[in-house]
Amino acid sequence: MAVAPPESQQGLWDSVTWLIRSAQEKNVDPLHWALELRLTLSSAGISLPSTDLAHFLVSHIFWENHTPLSWKLLEKSITVNLVHPLLVLALLSLRVIPNRKRHPAAYRLYLELLKRHAFSLIPQIRGPGYHKTMNSIDDILHLSETFGVLDQEPGSILLTFVFSIVWQLVDASLDEEGLLELTSSKRSKWPSGPHDMEIDGLENSVKRNENLDVLEKANTEMAIDLIQDFLQNKITSKILHLASQNMPTHWEDFSQRFRVLATKSLAARSSKHINPEALRQLASHTRKFLERESKTIPRGEFHATVSSGSKLALTSQYHGTSESALWLPIDLFFEDIMDGTQAAAASAVENLTGLVKALQAAISTTWHDAFLALWLAALRLVQRERDPIEGPVPRTDTFLCVLLSVTPLAVANIIEEEESQWIDQSASSPSNQWKEKKGKCRQGLVNSLQQLGDYESLLTPPLSVQSVANQAAAKAVMFISGITNGSGSYENTSMNESASGCCNISCWSLVMKGSPLTPSLTNSLITTPASSLAEIEKMYEVATTGSEDEKIAAASILCGASLFRGWSIQEHVIIFIVTLLSPPAPADLSGSYSHLISSAPFLNVLLVGISPVDCVQIFSLHGVVPLLAGALMPICEAFGSGIPNVTWTLPTGEVISSHAVFSTAFTLLLRLWRFDHPPLDYVLGDVPPVGPQPSPEYLLLVRNCRLECFGKSPKDRMARRRFSKVIDISVEPIFMDSFPRLKQWYRQHQECMASILSELKTGSPVHHIVDSLLSMMFKKASKGGSQSLTPSSGSSSLSTSGVDDSSDQLKLPAWDILEAAPFVLDAALTACAHGSLSPRELATGLKILADFLPATLGTMVSYFSSEVTRGLWKPVSMNGTDWPSPAANLASVEQQIEKILAATGVDVPRLPADGISAATLPLPLAALVSLTITYKLEKATERFLVLVGPALDSLAAACPWPCMPIVTSLWTQKVKRWSDFLIFSASRTVFHHNSDAVIQLLRSCFTCTLGLTPTSQLCSYGGVGALLGHGFGSLYPGGISTAAPGILYIKVHRSIRDVMFLTEEILSLLMFSVKSIAARELPTEQAERLRKTKDGSRYGIGQVSLSLAMTRVKLAASLGASLVWISGGLNLVQALIKETLPSWFISVHGEEDELGGMVPMLRGYALAYFAILSSAFAWGVDSSSPASKRRPRVLWLHLEFLVSALEGKISLGCDWATWQAYVTGFVSLMVQCTPAWVLEVDVGVIKRLSKSLRQWNEEDLALALLCAGGLGTMGAATELIVETCHQL
Repeated sequence: MAVAPPESQQGLWDSVTWLIRSAQEKNVDPLHWALELRLTLSSAGISLPSTDLAHFLVSHIFWENHTPLSWKLLEKSITVNLVHPLLVLALLSLRVIPNRKRHPAAYRLYLELLKRHAFSLIPQIRGPGYHKTMNSIDDILHLSETFGVLDQEPGSILLTFVFSIVWQLVDASLDEEGLLELTSSKRSKWPSGPHDMEIDGLENSVKRNENLDVLEKANTEMAIDLIQDFLQNKITSKILHLASQNMPTHWEDFSQRFRVLATKSLAARSSKHINPEALRQLASHTRKFLERESKTIPRGEFHATVSSGSKLALTSQYHGTSESALWLPIDLFFEDIMDGTQAAAASAVENLTGLVKALQAAISTTWHDAFLALWLAALRLVQRERDPIEGPVPRTDTFLCVLLSVTPLAVANIIEEEESQWIDQSASSPSNQWKEKKGKCRQGLVNSLQQLGDYESLLTPPLSVQSVANQAAAKAVMFISGITNGSGSYENTSMNESASGCCNISCWSLVMKGSPLTPSLTNSLITTPASSLAEIEKMYEVATTGSEDEKIAAASILCGASLFRGWSIQEHVIIFIVTLLSPPAPADLSGSYSHLISSAPFLNVLLVGISPVDCVQIFSLHGVVPLLAGALMPICEAFGSGIPNVTWTLPTGEVISSHAVFSTAFTLLLRLWRFDHPPLDYVLGDVPPVGPQPSPEYLLLVRNCRLECFGKSPKDRMARRRFSKVIDISVEPIFMDSFPRLKQWYRQHQECMASILSELKTGSPVHHIVDSLLSMMFKKASKGGSQSLTPSSGSSSLSTSGVDDSSDQLKLPAWDILEAAPFVLDAALTACAHGSLSPRELATGLKILADFLPATLGTMVSYFSSEVTRGLWKPVSMNGTDWPSPAANLASVEQQIEKILAATGVDVPRLPADGISAATLPLPLAALVSLTITYKLEKATERFLVLVGPALDSLAAACPWPCMPIVTSLWTQKVKRWSDFLIFSASRTVFHHNSDAVIQLLRSCFTCTLGLTPTSQLCSYGGVGALLGHGFGSLYPGGISTAAPGILYIKVHRSIRDVMFLTEEILSLLMFSVKSIAARELPTEQAERLRKTKDGSRYGIGQVSLSLAMTRVKLAASLGASLVWISGGLNLVQALIKETLPSWFISVHGEEDELGGMVPMLRGYALAYFAILSSAFAWGVDSSSPASKRRPRVLWLHLEFLVSALEGKISLGCDWATWQAYVTGFVSLMVQCTPAWVLEVDVGVIKRLSKSLRQWNEEDLALALLCAGGLGTMGAATELIVETCHQL
């Protein structure tokens, strides 16, 4: 449709028409005509190039003046810059392409103009009227509407215009050969019919002849040739690659059409100018080819300083500071999650998944290398426990859980995440394309497993698990050889039997065949792990529908070997157990009676079965703690609210009451968060702890969020296919208001820990319960007469004389007893302090109370911890007369602590000369330790002691020296086989009291890891082996060895009160380490020579010595990032990015230009890697983790700081080379390793940062940043592509 010229200029356009007609009549030279027209337009004040003239000339040609001369005049108008070539091409495409069959000559001329002018883009974006021209093109072709581009920036329109041209050529070529039917939509995306109804009389009045057919075929060949040119031209290929990144849906449609053209086109096959095979290759790998052609920073500014390498150089010795050592964050993570003192709310599987993805991106390696590093780190974890010390901590089963369950599940998550990206596209994509995408990550896994055979020493199982390893090997042999053993149990199968094909009858196969659960079969099933989900489902069916005895047997089986060592089905067993803890209420249930009461024996078996230390830790590793808490709370509420007037007899003969079930459930619930820690954190500490503190409300919040969100993402939908279909978990939210008695207890618990007890009203129900409990506890002590026990809170005297302590008096709900317990403890402690009770009587009374209701141990822990922190009680002398004495081995304990800490250089406080005779403890702590040593170490009491043990350890560590050695001495006298564990735990106290000792320990971590301690045989190698040594255990039987600094720090960091200072200290140690590395790897003369090298990189990078230095720098940064993340999690990392790093750059450090300026540059790169890696650990590299929601704000603040400093708005105090290396390193790592982050940053900040980088002559990096910015920066990126490629 012709555009009418403005009426005010009608005379001018009449003159233009006259000039055109005159030229046609006189056959004027087109160049002469164009110059004359230029003079006419200039005289009329028309700015050139003219949009109106382009419309006028194109409208004049089609179709009344469709002559060769008219086309020549149009071409000369472009040449002398009368009209914008891209605008002319847009106008022509709208008219010529739909009419190409009627006017093949016009189509040929259009293709010629396209070939001549479509690739010369730099004059267009630099020329006048660029914005206006792009807007006109958009109005003509409706590109913004077609491609969904909302910003309508000229650069964005230019990109869509180039994309549309290529797409139109593909569709036109498909249409010419009748191939559009093979495309997904079966029609062209662009107008394919005649644009105008006028038909050229001459061409359409005669029969089509051979010449026109030849011309059409030639046109198709030329169009295909042009398509190749667009995809291979340096400028347009980058523009098209940018389009593929930002418009994936449109690009997939285009790519599918191009593949049809490349594989089916006869014109391409028969052409002399087109290589059909090359075209097919280009079509099959268009995205990959364009990505290769569009690389602006092949390995990033930072990665360019290190030789990439294609093979992971890992050895079973795991020593040294090679590239393989960069995976040490995985080793540190594994050691950290093995801490048994705290059950984590987060899933170790999810955290490990994010960690591996972050490292794979940051190191820029293949998934084969990443998976291999992961397997080796898991194997090293188990090998560090070859000779474990004995103690109340997770041991072999938990370590094997990490290797054989957590690690495979993390790998499965990574594979599922990758494959879930293609779920919606698999139906439309060709099968081979889908298989190629689907198999990429899987193949990396297969390759890594195949390579594990090279690490024989790591694969040799520790003695404690050799039998289990042999069974696994037997199972593998039989699987490979095709031999079946029923359902797959190999408990009694020898390797010889496996190899020969002889197999026993599995106990699980009997269950699958319907055999009844006899006692002998039940015992076999308890000790034999199931090997398939079907077997576990069968047992779950028995547990839900069987008789009462069958249900109890099934519960015992599920909590047996299948839970602890059924690694392939462990996650399913855990979910089944949690589900069984929440049986559904019967439909006819009415009244206030809880349906849970009738299931007491069944629930008790489950609760006792999951109470061991290893079991709780396994639940924690699988991230089921919030779900478990949600299942335990209703049990506690129900069994704690009723009077224990009913008992149940278990098949073992044990008689239980509601108090027993409640105590087991309640103590298990308390172990799911550090209920005893708030007074230590808030009273003794300088600042509150970093990050969310686990509590009942927090656990329920996490549970509710997880259940609400699960299954909504493609990744979750893929993961859901792994889970059993017979299980149905309620996704209804749970809140504390649903448990009024639990909520009341928790409020009282918080009040008790925050302040002294409130006054107890005489004659109140609680008062009577306190009297009854005191009478029961101190019955023997009060036989001599009236015994007055007065609480320190100031309440009236509570006399135990004459109190009826009959069993009926104490048949009370457990919640009522817990409500009274703090007052009972206060009265007892006061009486002991005043001499009314002897220490022995106090300990005996506390033991009686704990035996009566073991749940009161939780109250004892919280009350005694609170009283110690308040400091209101006088210390008591541990002299062996009134209180137990540590004199027998206190000096020995001190010496062994010194030995453990020898490698760190930390000074251990020395006891005074009379330290042993004057050993004292705060009264509440003395009472608690005296109570604990009265217990016998047996299975029945283990689940209660593991509640008190960590709390006692934390409490003693918080008290002044030598409280912890005293407690350790007392316990080592009681349990000598735990000596090594207890003394190692005691050594951590030094760091709790002395921040300088923590700094020294961190310094040891850096020097050992980097091999900067030549005097130490172990540390001189550096790497993971030097950092973690032989793990948490004795190196020599019967003696304690020096502890590796990394192991010590892992065990210490949770007790550091103020972790905020760690970011500054770790940053300082990183900078010091860089200087040490440079001095070691780069002698002064060589550094000066490198600095002056001009071989294509700023500092002569690529030299062997610098590459080695950079590897160590990356290792130091990786260690620093790991320590920050492990110590304080997300909040500490965000503090590092928002506060610590900006403050460091602003501060003046007094740095000297050492080693020819190399040290400042290395420091900048170290900080960049440190910042990116810390952030990636905390936020993840993508948006799959909940923490990623907090990333945009913090990242924007940091980039705003960078831009403001680059623009001169902020003054810097650091060395300029450090700053420049940091900015370029941080941006290049972010673009290359975490491109998803760039999409979350404000577009304005990205553009400003890109502009500043260009001022540093970092055009490639500036372009890469814009290209990663998404649709918002697509226009600016397109223009920069044209600018930078033109300069090459």
